[in-house]
Amino acid sequence: MEYYRTYLTEEELPTHYYNLRADMEKKPAPLLNPRTMQPMTAEELEGVFCSELVKQELDNDTRFFEIPEEIRDYYKTFRPSPLVRAYNLEKALGTPAKIYFKFEGNNTSGSHKLNSAAAQAYYARKQGLKGVTTETGAGQWGTALSMACAYFGLDCKVYMVKTSYEQKPFRREVMRTYGAEVTASPSDTTEVGKKILAEFPGTGGSLGCAISEAVEAAVTREGYRYVLGSVLNQVLLHQSVIGLEAHKALEKLGVTPDIIIGCTGGGSNLGGLIAPFMGEKLRGEKDYRIIGAEPASCPSFTRGKYLYDFCDTGKVCPLAKMYTLGNGFMPSPIHAGGLRFHGMSTILSELYDQGLMEAVAYEQTEVFEAAEVFARAEGILPAPESSHAIKATIDEAMKCKESGEEKVILFGLSGTGYFDLVAYQQFNDGTMTDYIPTDEDLAKGLAFVPPQPEE
Repeated sequence: MEYYRTYLTEEELPTHYYNLRADMEKKPAPLLNPRTMQPMTAEELEGVFCSELVKQELDNDTRFFEIPEEIRDYYKTFRPSPLVRAYNLEKALGTPAKIYFKFEGNNTSGSHKLNSAAAQAYYARKQGLKGVTTETGAGQWGTALSMACAYFGLDCKVYMVKTSYEQKPFRREVMRTYGAEVTASPSDTTEVGKKILAEFPGTGGSLGCAISEAVEAAVTREGYRYVLGSVLNQVLLHQSVIGLEAHKALEKLGVTPDIIIGCTGGGSNLGGLIAPFMGEKLRGEKDYRIIGAEPASCPSFTRGKYLYDFCDTGKVCPLAKMYTLGNGFMPSPIHAGGLRFHGMSTILSELYDQGLMEAVAYEQTEVFEAAEVFARAEGILPAPESSHAIKATIDEAMKCKESGEEKVILFGLSGTGYFDLVAYQQFNDGTMTDYIPTDEDLAKGLAFVPPQPEE
């Protein structure tokens, strides 16, 4: 019998988050205080983040964290999410590969971001805070956080990358509908924003800029903390529900994937999808090919350096050891705003450095070509970010067509593209452009990387 969509029951919703670090023999490098070059302490981090989230951030050894009942109850409004067999895409490609995707776009935020937004808003409310501040690229994270804050009764201040603020006004309005205050970044509302504007006049901004502003806004307001939508260990921990559900759904079907693919900018979507599968790989139980797909215009994995760097352009955050293009790198204004970050999760960076996963980079127009093929076959308009994973999936499926191998491919459809119609219009009109940074461009960004700590 053919199953197009496989749903878990509410009773099968994960009860615990899975901490991939517990199964990593070589742990991700710790966050460093840029002034002392020593590992950040819980006390230092609690000035910026919620206390419970700091515990999750620093814990490399606890394998499972219980998901509080209030978060699970909220998850039930949009989880478990479906695992879908892409029969029509397989037919369109003429491939013997079996393609499955985990669809995270079936909630009002339109993406996987709500998984972590719910958790972070819950812990902020539990701590008795008034509100939170954050950044957002394409707007999915800001939308998700505004929804979660409305549910848990918190004030929400969002700094949205200026390029996306202008390209995606409807996402901005969804955030405002849920009660969030949305500011285009860089702005003149913060000291760091003013500094960035003076140094890069006319810039469209970046996630690194918006992070700097959101952190300043949090630490200068009583009763506020900063929350982040990607990169951090705590975020990948919350996003593990994606992989845990996918793993259980595939088990119900008696299917084991050969290749697992996700788009990656900061790492939350990919890290969440691969978590239980990578855990099996680390424990020597199974083996998988794991591929991260990123934009060629912001190629952190494929052209970045594995160094300690600031996570933000304003240099107000701790140092993280990650694959980075340099905190001074200003990405071109591609439509996949959620992937326009100069660095990568420390967890994924360590796994990539050990050769446990691969990475590929794609230009914008070829990504939208893949999105069009998928949309016509499967009837879902994918987000530009997710379409990077679609492109990689199609490439792997076509390799199977050439070789005759019947491999099983799982990819993450991290969100929908219904608020990205300006991008699709440019693609359809033939006015979309590609940009690949030169070595000189990358050198300029890396020139801002601080001196490295002694080994």
